[in-house]
Amino acid sequence: MSESGKRVRGYADLKSYAAIGDGRTVALIADDGVIDWFPMPNLDSPPAFAALLDADTGGSLTLAPEDEFTFERHYVSGTNVLETTFTTASGSVLVTESLNSGVAGRLPWTELARLTVGLHGSVRMRWSVRPGTLLDRNTGWIQHSPRGPVIRVDDLSIGVCGFNHGPTRPVEVPAGLSGAFETTPESRHLVAIVGTHGEPLNLPVAQEIERRLDLTIQGWRTWSASLSYHGQWEQQVERSALALKLLIYSPTGAIAAAATTSLPECLDGGKNWDYRYAWVRDMAFTIKALIRLGLREEIQAAVGWLLNTIRRHGPQPHVFTTLHGELPTGHRFVPLPGWRGIGPVVDGNAASDQLQLGAYGDIFEVVQTYVNAGHLLDDPTVILLADLANRCCDQWRLKDAGIWELPDQHHYTASKLGCWRALNIAVSLAAEGHLSGPVNRWVGQRDAIRQWVEEHCWSDSKKSWVGYAGTDNLDAAVLLYTDFDNGSCMSTTIDALIAELGQGPLLYRTSETVQAEGAFLACSFWLASTLACVGRLPESVALMDELVALDNEVGLYAEMIDPVDGSFLGNLPQGLSHLSLINAVLTINEVRAD
Repeated sequence: MSESGKRVRGYADLKSYAAIGDGRTVALIADDGVIDWFPMPNLDSPPAFAALLDADTGGSLTLAPEDEFTFERHYVSGTNVLETTFTTASGSVLVTESLNSGVAGRLPWTELARLTVGLHGSVRMRWSVRPGTLLDRNTGWIQHSPRGPVIRVDDLSIGVCGFNHGPTRPVEVPAGLSGAFETTPESRHLVAIVGTHGEPLNLPVAQEIERRLDLTIQGWRTWSASLSYHGQWEQQVERSALALKLLIYSPTGAIAAAATTSLPECLDGGKNWDYRYAWVRDMAFTIKALIRLGLREEIQAAVGWLLNTIRRHGPQPHVFTTLHGELPTGHRFVPLPGWRGIGPVVDGNAASDQLQLGAYGDIFEVVQTYVNAGHLLDDPTVILLADLANRCCDQWRLKDAGIWELPDQHHYTASKLGCWRALNIAVSLAAEGHLSGPVNRWVGQRDAIRQWVEEHCWSDSKKSWVGYAGTDNLDAAVLLYTDFDNGSCMSTTIDALIAELGQGPLLYRTSETVQAEGAFLACSFWLASTLACVGRLPESVALMDELVALDNEVGLYAEMIDPVDGSFLGNLPQGLSHLSLINAVLTINEVRAD
């Protein structure tokens, strides 16, 4: 049993959160029973429950014992349904929490089920539903309807259903509903929240909601049983795959980079971003991980969405789009305090207009992985890819913002390697009959990129590939390109990165970001993968053993980790962290098999 972490000025520790989702949105539940983040109906909707960023007026949902308690929690095996055992001096209860799905998959409304079962003794439980201001956009109010009180926040309608959950009491300021009940051994109590946006509110029978909770568990288990990996770190791979599944926006097939916005990468503030968008880079990495796990349905949806979105907004690939496939319309700074007062709170992302040449390599790697899995390209995709390869030939000599979306443009090594990868794959696809176009041009420019990188992006003094031409600073992103170099140069680059950017098992992104932010967790998984690829398998396995121990108690990772105390930083759950774990494990397993 653990004691719930103490909140600081009303904010829970980032490492205390578990995530549940329904293919459309994600809720974050702290270990004290409070849901501090829950956009409705979509992941990128203005969040009705956002105490994660504004403890006073952001809004939250609570279900917890009234008295002091300890807790144990875990996901139901093979699912994204959370179970928490709360124990007080007078008894214990089991709380099961789920964003429900239906017989045919995702429901046309949002349905959060929180089922409490008495285990022994008696426990007095309290609950509340108190929406916030939609990131400073609106104020909620209570409407007294023929079916009971309903919360209205802008176009969002929220109802509370349940059984044995005590009388429902309206709370006027902030507008919400609350109640309390007392458990006995084997007693069952349901508090469910249903919501719709801009349409009538469905209020299901409470027993139907409980049945859908069981159906949701079955659905998750059926999905996770389709994962093809069995071996060392199998449990961590499954949990990471389930975390990635939470970030797949089922209405379109887009994949969000993370479930939140504005969680700080640095405790000094200023490095807060909104990751509720579909990045080409992150989608490419995610698709690769899921294909390697043997999944098909999500892959078809994601690949189709990615290629159609590029075709729709082309010819230049955009850095990211909304989850609906639209181009972003800018960003705003919201006058809210942010998590533990560390701002700014950002709605939107300013990096949408950047040039990132590495995207060419990401797109072609997705296509190559898709084709290698036994699938076929259609004619419009063949035309699109040929055009992208030609544009890559035209643009690879340009400076860009790089993989880290930095304000200063340089000839970033990773960007050049991304262009090299794109043309190398284009040549390979053409040789296999999947692609047609000016192959001789692609071969010539591919080879020219290699010559340029070898001449301008290597440091003799550090025996390492550098971050960009003209500097000796290092960049962990070069670890992604073992197809370009998996020999002695990459091996000595690993040593240089560990010496300059490493702290324990963790790795910072670049020489410029050491001590300026947390260690970027994906970089450490890239390091483990690359160690295996260059023939240093024992070091790779040892590093993975250290890294998988850095998750929180339910197996989730944020974007960054503070190497000093292991605390989480950045948005979460972070897709790049989880997919990099999967790809590292699968790479190690493939190297072992050779």
